[in-house]
Amino acid sequence: MLSVNRREKWPLKYKIKRLLWLWVWLFFFRPTPKRLAKNWRNFLLKLFGATIGKGCLVCPSCRILEPWNLELGSYTAIGERVNIYNYSQISIGSNSVISQDAVLCTGTHDYEFNHMPLVSQPIRIGQNVWITSNCFVHPGVNIGDGCVVGACSVVTKDLPSWMVCSGNPAKVIKPRKLNTQVQKINSNTVVNGCVV
Repeated sequence: MLSVNRREKWPLKYKIKRLLWLWVWLFFFRPTPKRLAKNWRNFLLKLFGATIGKGCLVCPSCRILEPWNLELGSYTAIGERVNIYNYSQISIGSNSVISQDAVLCTGTHDYEFNHMPLVSQPIRIGQNVWITSNCFVHPGVNIGDGCVVGACSVVTKDLPSWMVCSGNPAKVIKPRKLNTQVQKINSNTVVNGCVV
């Protein structure tokens, strides 16, 4: 079982860091063009402690609560209006896609106490994963390599590698089979979705 982080007091240094990131997000991250400024947005995320792999696309309309708790592998894409609510670490492997309006949520409240303290658990998403539009991923979930999560799914438990999963709560539907055909796209040869 993953450890649970509890937060009841917010140090001044933390509040200032969050406020500074919010200001940078509003005025320097969000108003940028989607494709032309992807390197600039990656630079800003790295400046605030994110680990960003080569060739990542993080759309300007996505919301990242704490960049210092974000790790993206190479060639990963975060779509429009994705909400990364990361009081704990969110790790996303290489060649993965988080589609528009998805929510990756590490935080909740412990309702067994009257003051309901914030609790959080990390989310780990493997390589070659596709989280499709409007999905919600709960705190503490691990999603295996190659998994596809169908639209509007609610992921409450770990999902296995190389499976297509869907539903509320999300469950395994069938194995994910890869097309091994060689294709020509814009004068590039593509094998298993990779340019060679």
